[in-house]
Amino acid sequence: MLSASCHCGRIQIKVPAKSAFLIDCNCSICRRYGALWACYSLNQIEIIGHPEHSVAYLWGQQSIQTMHCAVCGCVTHWEALSTEPDRKMAVNARNFEAGVWIDVPIRHFDGADSWTYLD
Repeated sequence: MLSASCHCGRIQIKVPAKSAFLIDCNCSICRRYGALWACYSLNQIEIIGHPEHSVAYLWGQQSIQTMHCAVCGCVTHWEALSTEPDRKMAVNARNFEAGVWIDVPIRHFDGADSWTYLD
């Protein structure tokens, strides 16, 4: 089990293991946040302090909501807004301890235009 938190600790995230790769998305919001996303199935992630300490941000087609801590402002995760049972959620890998993801490859995702992986 891997654990992460926002800066103030009000939001804590637990995932079962490292994801196979991290996603560096170039969409207008992800590149501004500087987030690296680790994707999981919704039922694999435990989030403590959410939703009571989270604030959602919706943009564009509103297919996902990006969550950040209402106190310290750290971007913690995004949630798919679909109701499909196999929907995904991604956590911001930058909220884990330094070095946890050092050996995990980063894939570049073109969220700004083609919605495909660039590598």
